[in-house]
Amino acid sequence: VGKVTDELLLEALDKKLVTHQHYSSRQTKPMDKMLQHKTQFRIRHYAGDVIYNINGFLDKNRDTLFQDFKRLLYNSTNPVIKGMWPEGAMDITKTTKRPQTAGTLFKNSMIALVKTLASKEPFYVRCIKPNEDKSPQTMNEERVIHQVRYLGLLENVRVRRAGFAYRQRYDRFLKRYKMISEFTWPNFKSGSDRDGTAVLIQDKGFSGDVKYGHTKIFIRSPTTLFKLEKMRDDIIPNIVVLLQKQWRGALCRRRYRKLKAGLTILKYYRKYKMRSYISQLDRIFRNAKNMRDYGKSLRWPPPPLAMRRHVGKLRAIYDRWRAAMVLSVRPRAEWPMFRMQINAASALKGRRSNFGLDRKWQGNYLSLAAENPDCQHYNASMRQLKNSDRFDQVLFSSYIVKTNRFNKPAERVLVVTDLAIYKLDVHKFKPMRRGMPIQDVVGLSLSPGRDQLVVIHSNKGNDLVVTLKTSEERVGELVGVLCTRYLFLRKAELTVKVASQFQCMLGHKSRSLRVEVSPDTQLAGFRKDNNNGIVYMLPSSYAIVRPQPIKG
Repeated sequence: VGKVTDELLLEALDKKLVTHQHYSSRQTKPMDKMLQHKTQFRIRHYAGDVIYNINGFLDKNRDTLFQDFKRLLYNSTNPVIKGMWPEGAMDITKTTKRPQTAGTLFKNSMIALVKTLASKEPFYVRCIKPNEDKSPQTMNEERVIHQVRYLGLLENVRVRRAGFAYRQRYDRFLKRYKMISEFTWPNFKSGSDRDGTAVLIQDKGFSGDVKYGHTKIFIRSPTTLFKLEKMRDDIIPNIVVLLQKQWRGALCRRRYRKLKAGLTILKYYRKYKMRSYISQLDRIFRNAKNMRDYGKSLRWPPPPLAMRRHVGKLRAIYDRWRAAMVLSVRPRAEWPMFRMQINAASALKGRRSNFGLDRKWQGNYLSLAAENPDCQHYNASMRQLKNSDRFDQVLFSSYIVKTNRFNKPAERVLVVTDLAIYKLDVHKFKPMRRGMPIQDVVGLSLSPGRDQLVVIHSNKGNDLVVTLKTSEERVGELVGVLCTRYLFLRKAELTVKVASQFQCMLGHKSRSLRVEVSPDTQLAGFRKDNNNGIVYMLPSSYAIVRPQPIKG
């Protein structure tokens, strides 16, 4: 018998199939260089030529040797034969079943495949080779026709055309095409999947081309299926846009909720920082009421970022409280005077040695008999002026000496009401001209000494240059009255200049005015200098003393 090998199998095939039209090898066709000697053979299938390799052919198709033969050979007295079959040493109780043959294995495999296919819905795929060169640009029509004929595609198409070729379960059909009908989108809730499928088919006018089974729908014409797919393809982009819109909206709402949550956290954190800062201020200023300066010397802690725009309001509240504490020791009737003193001190900024803080400011001095023997005549004149000019009260009055553009001094009466400034005749107490509205005042100028010189600058080009006739310091009171009313009327601070020399306007012309102290001068008065300016001469007793800064 001898040993059978793969080469012997190939030689046997060459002898028996040498004349077969679908078989060839290098032995039967020596000129075919594509086949290797004693290794390969070719079989022509309907789809084309297939080359097989003979190596391992017998091993892959040989039946397994039965176990009893292995056990028999293992029990041989010949040690060589016994060593060739070690599998025979296995106990007989463990190996009683015969091994399956190759044919049995193939049959079982086919049974399992058929069982799997029976539980599924098969989709038949036919692969057509366009050429033998594996080229994407070559089409061998003869080869393609040959494959189509052997695959039976034409017969398959004829059979499908004769019946209902397309079939699908109701649930899958409705799930795929429900969006093309308004009665089934987005979900059909008026019955079963079969009812929903029937409603969809009837809505689209395909009732004559379908049949309804127990679990599936059957469609006869491919045209109907193509129309259904076309309707689905047309509406899918709109559904995609709708889904994108809903998803973008969901993302935006989610982001909005996160931002809103962050803002809520930030709001409560800011409140926490504010409460912490206010608690810190409470600890620092808790004993401020018992301090001499009411906590003015205490240092404010640096505010957190959340309190920076509010700390100014807190300081304003503290300033008002401190002012109230300072005012609490004074009678309420003196509060207006105290307010004017504060405004005067703020305007002078310590640039004048004395401005009358050591006495009571009475304002309308000419209404007092001790100051003006003819006070009754003055008061009657003021009542007439009040009726004509409609002001509320006289805030300041004094005898003055004024000078004009011709450098001629003259005695007058200065009256400051809540609306205007008046120059009156010193005997009749009648206005010399219309009053100067306080809103027309642009600034004040005065010297740093103890004299009573005041220049009231006007925006009309004609300033009022006067000196108060009094034995006590009243310039500071006049400054306080004018600054207070100007702040009330214009919501701004009045400019006050303190110097020994400054400019003024007389008759719409600029004039220089300076203050000098001379031992040869007995009485203060105005003089004309060589440069067409004005000199206010003072005796030695009015020597300018350097002012000391005000504390507190």
